[in-house]
Amino acid sequence: MGLLDGKQILVTGVLTDSSIAFHVARIAQEQGATVVLTGFGRMSLVERIARRLPDPPPVLELDVTSAEHLGSLADRVSEHVDRLDGVVHGIAFAPGSALGGNFLSTPWEDVSVAVHVSAYSLKALAMATLPLMREHGGALVGMDFDAGLAWPAYDWMGVAKAGLESCARYLARYLGQYRIRVNLMAAGPLRTMAAKSIPGFDQFESLWGVRAPLGWDLTNHEPAARACVALLSDWFPATTGEIVHVDGGVHAMGA
Repeated sequence: MGLLDGKQILVTGVLTDSSIAFHVARIAQEQGATVVLTGFGRMSLVERIARRLPDPPPVLELDVTSAEHLGSLADRVSEHVDRLDGVVHGIAFAPGSALGGNFLSTPWEDVSVAVHVSAYSLKALAMATLPLMREHGGALVGMDFDAGLAWPAYDWMGVAKAGLESCARYLARYLGQYRIRVNLMAAGPLRTMAAKSIPGFDQFESLWGVRAPLGWDLTNHEPAARACVALLSDWFPATTGEIVHVDGGVHAMGA
């Protein structure tokens, strides 16, 4: 038996096969789940990447800042599955001016984009998919980068991730009545498309090899993806509002 046998899972945030979300979708399928993907913008690329999964899933367009897209999401998902048992939030974005050491000069217009797409969208996605989980419960799993410290170059994305962490805790409070668990997986740095878009990302990715007691492989997405799949499963029935660190142990170490 697979860990997700019979589960129906919506995975957002797949852009390339280096996306953590891609590996979550792959492992979820390997563990018995039926998967639906969402993408935005370069839909032809997302559809091409989806064909690399063991069982190519349907791909829906979702702009998490669009009320129209969010309002129709449950109906569009229902064309492929009759319910959802889990939702993966793998969405984050900040304009270039909000990253790379520009913290003091970033205008609010760009900060608001980072917060909207990277933090508020967790709540927006939760509400858009609630009709498909309300009756039987499920799991909402988001992807985090530990916001407990100020990292070089991460700037307003770090602030947005702090908002994401707080948002997850409040969602855990309010969605518990529907038996929906809300947890985050905080990975160490991985070489993804999102990481490549952060100027100066290499300033702190090199720290992991030195500070991680378990070591850290920047190219190995498997540990992070497995943690997400575990949180989607029934093996964490009483865990919500939690941040599971998958960073080789760096978060627990001093200098």
